[in-house]
This record gives sequence, C-alpha cells and structure tokens, in this order.
Amino acid sequence: MSGNQLAADAKRGFRRSITRILGPRAVFFWGFIEEPAMVAAAFPSSKGLVKAMLEPVDWDNCKLFVEYGPGVGTFCPHILERLPDDGELLVIDTNPLFIDYLKETIEDPRFTAVLGSAEDVEKIVRAHGFERADFVLSGMPISTMPPAVTENILKATYRVLREGGAFLTYQYRDAAYRLTTRHFERTIEEKTYRNIPPCILAWGYKEPRADG
Repeated sequence: MSGNQLAADAKRGFRRSITRILGPRAVFFWGFIEEPAMVAAAFPSSKGLVKAMLEPVDWDNCKLFVEYGPGVGTFCPHILERLPDDGELLVIDTNPLFIDYLKETIEDPRFTAVLGSAEDVEKIVRAHGFERADFVLSGMPISTMPPAVTENILKATYRVLREGGAFLTYQYRDAAYRLTTRHFERTIEEKTYRNIPPCILAWGYKEPRADG
C-alpha cells in the first residue's frame, strides 16, 4: 500500500471517529467547510421543508427514489418512511465524509449510498439494476456549480426519469426553478418559510409522450 493511500485511510479513520462523537450537525458543517461550493448550506434542512418537499410524491408508484447531495441524510429517514417495502432509495454524493457517515448510520436494506457525481446518474442507476428512476431529489447548490456541470446533471436527470416522474429541488435562490423550466415540460414552484433561510421549492415533471 502506498504512502498516499495510508495517509488517506488514516484521515478517513480520524474523521469517522470525530463524526461519531460530534453527531450529524457537526458532520454536515465539516462537509460544508471542506466543500462549500457543493453544499447548499452550513446546516441541514428543517423538518418543515422536508415535509413540504416530499408531499407531492406519488409514493404508491415509486420503486426507485434518487437523491443528489444527501449530506448527513436529513431527507433519508423521511423518504424511507414513505417508500414502499419493495422500493429503493439511492443517494449520490461527491463527499466521502457524507457517504461514509450514511453507510454507518442507515441500516435499511432499501438504502444505498454511492460516492460519485450526479452527472453519472444513468450509469449508477443501471449498475444497481434499474433502467429508470421515479423521482429525483436534489439539494445541490446549482447557482454555485459550473454551468456545464449543471447542464449535464439536468440533462442526465431528465433522461433517467420515467415518464410521469419528477425532479425535485430546494434552493435559497430561484436558479434551480429557472433551470428546471428549461428542461422539463411542466414545473411547479412554491416558497416555504418553514426553514431558515426560506427556500424556493420546485418540481419538474417529465410528461408522458402523446401516443401517436
């Protein structure tokens, strides 16, 4: 094993020990310090925001729910509560700190955490035995990401969603909603004050194609 690998393993072991002691809020804040451009806020979303974001989901027809940028899993238990017994929750994050934390703290067999980029969502979904996702949730800070990356993610998300599925976002600015309207046939916007700061929620629906 190389010196670099040993150093990386030692760093990861140290972070695991600290995060177990300090808890999820400290993990989230640490992740924000490490990658501020990829974490939308310094603290997790409120329960009010989570409820408002998930209310429109058609849970009876959800077999695969995908989340980009789950952080410390603020949404995960609420999604798993609503998900059918034969459904799956697949989360994707670029930060190994968050992925390690989620793997250690969520034991539900319907849950899978993947270290990777949302740009590769199609490949990741196929690798886990699915052709399409029913719903995709993203809390990533679209306004601070490189425009080319944002476009790639939105295009890949549209392709991976089944017809009738939806892309869900929550942001402090309306950038995500404006981008969603460019890629999805039907969009809904709502502002919630049940979070600090208030958030703009957006749902972009991939409409079924007209037959013939």
